[in-house]
Amino acid sequence: MLDATIEELRSAALDAADASGYFPAMYARVTRRIDRAAVAGEFVDGAGMVAFARTFAGWYLRPRSGSAPPPGCWQAAWDVARDSRLLIVQHLLLGINAHVNHDLPQVVVELADERGDFDGLRPDFEAVNTVLARTMPDVIRDLDRSSRWANVAFGLGGGRLFNFSLTAARDQAWRFAATQHPLALDDRAARAAELDEMVRVLAYVITKPVRPISWLLPIARRLEDDDPAEVTRHLLGPLA
Repeated sequence: MLDATIEELRSAALDAADASGYFPAMYARVTRRIDRAAVAGEFVDGAGMVAFARTFAGWYLRPRSGSAPPPGCWQAAWDVARDSRLLIVQHLLLGINAHVNHDLPQVVVELADERGDFDGLRPDFEAVNTVLARTMPDVIRDLDRSSRWANVAFGLGGGRLFNFSLTAARDQAWRFAATQHPLALDDRAARAAELDEMVRVLAYVITKPVRPISWLLPIARRLEDDDPAEVTRHLLGPLA
């Protein structure tokens, strides 16, 4: 059901000549898992979740293709795509930051308007957390092929921390959507602009972590591949 969307994400990954291909590579795999979960009946409204996933992907694909102006938070991620000092996981976090913290609440509001039902989206929104938790170990395994410290870090608690942080970010996205949805359109636009600015600042924090983490980054970077195309293929896994 999501084959076309998955292929668009896969193409965006493979067409990139820099680290901007990392996020869509991971995102294509997540979207495929969402598709399979919908087919398997894991959502209350499988067809609705497919529509949600397709709309959500559009918030990334449109600015990426140039058919919509990029929000500041996405531009911040793409501006550093050629910065070889950043870890692969930093590039991934920049994409997750923009898509979850900025795009996701807007999609919830958009679809709630279309369906005339805000709270009805919540059960399947929560069910996605389970799908994400199942997908991440496979992604990390393939990430370790290019980032040869990832499995160790995730095994020492980094995986649990990542899942917790992603769930917390999604919860925050829902709370923002809940306060955004009742507003008039002009007020929504003003708050969305404020959100974009806040998420753009978070992007800066991701690229400039504080000590002692900043001391460890050059060491970890030496354990990583330098060829963006090879990293992207590893992150695509079975979709490469």
